[in-house]
This record gives sequence, C-alpha cells and structure tokens, in this order.
Amino acid sequence: MTYQITTAPISVAHRAQHALERVGSFFGAIGHAMMVNSTGQQRLDQIHALQAKSDAELAELNIKRDNIVHEVFKDLYYA
Repeated sequence: MTYQITTAPISVAHRAQHALERVGSFFGAIGHAMMVNSTGQQRLDQIHALQAKSDAELAELNIKRDNIVHEVFKDLYYA
C-alpha cells in the first residue's frame, strides 16, 4: 500500500514571495487612500474658490450659487 501526500511543503522562497506580496498590497492601499484624499481635497478647494466668487462672477461662468456643489461633482453622479 502506498500513501500519496497531496500537499507539498511550502518553501522559504514561496513564503518570502507571499510576504512581499502582502507588503506590496499594504503600500498599494496606502497609495490609493492618498490619491482619493488628494482628489477630494482638490474638489473641496474648488468649491471654496467658487463660493468666494461674487454672484456676477458666477453668472459669467453660468453657475448658480445653489449649484456649486453639483457643478464640482457632476462627473461623479447624475441628478
């Protein structure tokens, strides 16, 4: 009678590769979070800049004061 083992022992190289993948995934997640935060900050700065404009300046841009947020985020949603 023979026995067959269906699992092979995990080598050191395989463990190192797995560890590096996890570290890379961690830093990728941090980079993604920084990118999302940066994009959000840019939009917030744009809202503040538009709110600081006078009604006449907003009229030149064809933006109503009530629609500033909609104008800044119009590429993300449809309302």
